[in-house]
Amino acid sequence: MTAPAKAPAAEPRVPGRNLWPYGIVAAFVLFIAGTAGLIVLAAFHRPELVTADYYEQELRYQQTYDSRARTAALGAEAAVTLDETARRIRVTLPLRHAALRPAGAIHLYRPAAASADRRVALTPDAEGRQELDTRDLAPGLWRIRVEWTVADQTYSLERQLILPAGTR
Repeated sequence: MTAPAKAPAAEPRVPGRNLWPYGIVAAFVLFIAGTAGLIVLAAFHRPELVTADYYEQELRYQQTYDSRARTAALGAEAAVTLDETARRIRVTLPLRHAALRPAGAIHLYRPAAASADRRVALTPDAEGRQELDTRDLAPGLWRIRVEWTVADQTYSLERQLILPAGTR
C-alpha cells in the first residue's frame, strides 16, 4: 500500500501592520488641533453682545413703541389703504391732526430691492388724506410707514401692501 500523500505545508503567515496605534494618534492630533482652533477663534472674537450705544437705541425703540401705541389708540382714524382701481395708496390721518398741520414723512420700503425705497413728505389735505400714485412703483410687497408729529407727540403707522402686477 502506498502511503497517503502529504498535503503541502502551509506557508507561514506574515502578520500585517496593526493600524490601531496610528488611528489613536490621529484622533488625539485632531482633538488637539480642534481645541487650538477654538481657542484662537475665541481669542479674536469680540465678546460684546450689545452695541456701544445700546441705551440710546433702547430709548429710540421705546419712542417708536410709544408712537405706535398712540397711533393704535386712534383706531381706524389713521389708516393706509390701497385703491387698486385708481392705482393709489391713500394715507388717512385723524381730522384733528390734519387741522394742526402735522410734520412728518411717508416711507415706502421695498424689501426685494432697497434701491426702490422712497420717502415722501407728509402733506395731508384738510380732510387728513394724502394719496400717492403707484404707477411708478414695482409690483410686489411694499412696507408703508407713516410718521407724523402733532403737538409734540409722535405717531407712527406701518402697513404692508402688495401691489398687483397691473399697477404699472
